[in-house]
Amino acid sequence: MDAIIKELTNDFVQLARIALTGRQQDIQLLIHRASKKFKTLNPELAESLIALIKESPTRIAPLRKRAEPPLPVDLDSRLQLLRVEQGNLDSEPILSEDIKASLYQLLFERRNTQALFNHGLVPTKSVLFNGPPGVGKTMAAKWIAAKLNKPLLVLDLAAVMSSFLGRTGNNIRFVLDYAKNTDCILLLDELDAIAKRRDDSSEIGELKRLVTVLLQEIDDWPSTGILIAATNHPDLLDPAVWRRFEMVLKFNNPTIDQIEHQVSYLLKEHIVKVDEWSKILSFIFNGASFSEIERKINQLRKSVVVEGSSLEEKLEQLISSNDALSKEQKIELARILYDSGIVTQRRAQQLTGVARDTIRKNLKKV
Repeated sequence: MDAIIKELTNDFVQLARIALTGRQQDIQLLIHRASKKFKTLNPELAESLIALIKESPTRIAPLRKRAEPPLPVDLDSRLQLLRVEQGNLDSEPILSEDIKASLYQLLFERRNTQALFNHGLVPTKSVLFNGPPGVGKTMAAKWIAAKLNKPLLVLDLAAVMSSFLGRTGNNIRFVLDYAKNTDCILLLDELDAIAKRRDDSSEIGELKRLVTVLLQEIDDWPSTGILIAATNHPDLLDPAVWRRFEMVLKFNNPTIDQIEHQVSYLLKEHIVKVDEWSKILSFIFNGASFSEIERKINQLRKSVVVEGSSLEEKLEQLISSNDALSKEQKIELARILYDSGIVTQRRAQQLTGVARDTIRKNLKKV
């Protein structure tokens, strides 16, 4: 009896090894479930299956070896359907505490896959980022790839959307099949462009079928990889899309403290009293996205170089030309300016248009 069990154990492990040399995603869940079931009945078999999954053939990351298949291309335009982003980030992304906690959970799972396998579990394989443009969704995807030392493959929607709609579905399959068999992180940016609500009467049937194709591919995604999708328009997504993702994270516009942190990082090598200016500019930029703030500061720096002026002068011009603030906001800005010690009450009046008496009264209230 013991000999039979041992033989069956060897046969099952060999069968699993053969299956895993093909489409891993088709068999992995079955192997995980079997290892959990046999953990008590046959611990040796369970341990062998877990070890097999852990030691399955390593997939090669794109562009690292010449033997790697070329990136998929559109058959009509010959444009590459994916772009590859590699390398470390210049700085850590500025994230809210809840998003940071979720992303670290994702990393911890990937670094402890063996422990998960031992309990019949698999790491999170699909994540959906939603929020307005410029709030750090793409940066977060790059950060995950950098932390896991994997290339980030980004779907190029311009290339995927073929003039022949039937081929667009094929392009999506080409991209996802390639990423499934590559050691990478895949980012589907602007997901709403290809996963719109199927009850939208303005969309033709072929585009609706694309959503079905995408849903099937997400369901089939292997646990060995990570699929990240991002959207600026969550209201346009088909309801079935939300259920396909194991983790959904909402990105918002930065808070005052986050803006102050970003401005300090962008200006720390270019201006004195960076802490004071960061506090002032966090008030000015309140409500803007990270990308808008970076773009505006870079424009100011370019003006300084071209015109030969100082950055402080340009920042004061930015303050004086800000007409979007209400009367109450201008009073608060004048108080912050004077409290910073950068300008006098007279200069605070000139920059904001708030009378010096009003500034003094508000200083007393504070």
